[in-house]
Amino acid sequence: MSGNEPQAEPRHQVNWDWRAAGNFIGGGSGSGLVILAALASGTGAPYWPLGFAGAVLVGVGLFCVWLEIGRPWRALHVFFHPQSSWMTREAFVSALLLPVTLLAALAAAPFVELPAIAGGAISLAALLAAVYLYCQARILLASKGIPAWRHAALRPVIIVTGLAEGCGFLLIATALFGGAVVSPLVLLLLMLLGRWLAWRRYLAGLTSAGAPVKALAALNEATPMINGLGHYAAAVLAVAALVTGDFGPWLGALAGAAAIAGGWRLKFVVVARAAFNQGFALPLTPVRGVGAPGPGDKPGWNKSGP
Repeated sequence: MSGNEPQAEPRHQVNWDWRAAGNFIGGGSGSGLVILAALASGTGAPYWPLGFAGAVLVGVGLFCVWLEIGRPWRALHVFFHPQSSWMTREAFVSALLLPVTLLAALAAAPFVELPAIAGGAISLAALLAAVYLYCQARILLASKGIPAWRHAALRPVIIVTGLAEGCGFLLIATALFGGAVVSPLVLLLLMLLGRWLAWRRYLAGLTSAGAPVKALAALNEATPMINGLGHYAAAVLAVAALVTGDFGPWLGALAGAAAIAGGWRLKFVVVARAAFNQGFALPLTPVRGVGAPGPGDKPGWNKSGP
């Protein structure tokens, strides 16, 4: 029996690696930035560099997926099952999001200035970005074979992380291009609080529901860095930026960078490090010869779950 136990324990999946994580990193940050850029444009912040950067980030994420495919031109197959695949829906949304966002950035640029087009394109790009971010959260939720992905509490983590990263990029752009800094800082603090709470709820829910021990170990090992840099340090820098005069925008940029780094680490660990399958459950422990079977077991799982 002991010789077969390692075969029954959860194993780390090998199909999604850093390139798959790159899609969630770039796509989440980019879509979050497009949403925040639309809101900031109403307060006078320049939209064109933010929108362009958001489209680039989404494009980098999609390029990572393209790199992951063994035969890259098979990427077109992702468009075949919109009725059942959130990845297909993400691909369809991206096919609209990228050109609309680039159009909005171009129309809002000072060297073009097409206000009649820019306003509608900016709003449409933000709506498409919100749908894109939601699709990314549902992709992981739909991956039923990976316990760390299929837990419902991960969905708000992915969504609020994308918004926090977008706010971080907005603060960096504010330091570079100018604009109001107080509102993005307050919004970042709210996003950091939301992500911290969502992450705690996810870890507690996953532990309570049951998960592979190695998946929980990967998540718990990464949590001090995620919290220390991505939540606590970012929050302290944001508060310092609020009460500081001339250095406020640059402290805000540092707070944004810390929030982005924490979010990227979070998604990398979830996608590429904690991705253990569920292994095999034993409803009853078999016996040889005469005797009653023993209780069931799930090798490699924490004991707090069912």
